[in-house]
Amino acid sequence: MSPPVSVRTHIVIFGLFGEYIVPRGGSAWTTALLRLLGVLGISERAARSTLSRMSQKGWLASERNGRYSRYAITPRGLRVIREGEVRIFEPRRKEWDGRWHMVVYSVPEGRRRLRGKVRTRLRWLGFGRLAPGTWISPTDRRAEVEGDLEDLNAREYALYFSDMQLHFATPEEIVGRCWDLEAINQDYARFLEYYEPRFRDFQEAFQRGEGPEPELCFRERFWLALAYAQFPRRDPNLPERLLPPGWLGTRANEIFRAYYDLLRQPAERFVDRVVGSDPRPEHLRVSEPAPAGGSRA
Repeated sequence: MSPPVSVRTHIVIFGLFGEYIVPRGGSAWTTALLRLLGVLGISERAARSTLSRMSQKGWLASERNGRYSRYAITPRGLRVIREGEVRIFEPRRKEWDGRWHMVVYSVPEGRRRLRGKVRTRLRWLGFGRLAPGTWISPTDRRAEVEGDLEDLNAREYALYFSDMQLHFATPEEIVGRCWDLEAINQDYARFLEYYEPRFRDFQEAFQRGEGPEPELCFRERFWLALAYAQFPRRDPNLPERLLPPGWLGTRANEIFRAYYDLLRQPAERFVDRVVGSDPRPEHLRVSEPAPAGGSRA
């Protein structure tokens, strides 16, 4: 069965490691990874090729045990996963004190790639572009911004301003300049149109004691999370006062969380069965490779 959305294979593998492999020690036999990826519609050829490339880039580390092999997440790969997790499970914001927080940066012209990385990090944190080199947010994210700038070696190019009041424009006008909430809301509507009926169907099936097979729950839960992951990259998670009438982000978040939790136990059981299976003959199971990555926070 092919994936329900078009997505690059390395994104699928990062999602698989972040949600299921890291909490189980951070490594898994290649055969288990191929089995899980196959359930998600990724061919063995594409999976093997992408696992190899991710190892070459330092995101994964491979270890052979005779003709058997394992892949483990590396510290570099784990950082990529952690960055993606923070905003996805962030609570929806309700209150606002009327103050804005601003990042102003000026990266040298010869470092355009770095400039793009700074913009990407700020957008991920929910900042909106008010003017060239000037980004704002109603939420104080100084610690996160500082950490990202340090990680990029770009702190010398930026200043952070807190607790500001902006004049000559209403908060609603400022929001309109910085974020395209209408487009985001349309995508929320499409997400709800597809997933809310599926959530109701699965919920009723579980209530009747006719819950779908764990393999199906794993697949559904994985693609649900990946479908929702687009929104934290675009939705700044504004407080209620700044949201337009008919905003669907809150409803989409509620459905996502409820559906995600509904599928948790059967999906975890399926992964436990697959990842816990050792492909080696009994006489070769002398010692297990040391786990990498640690458990999920």
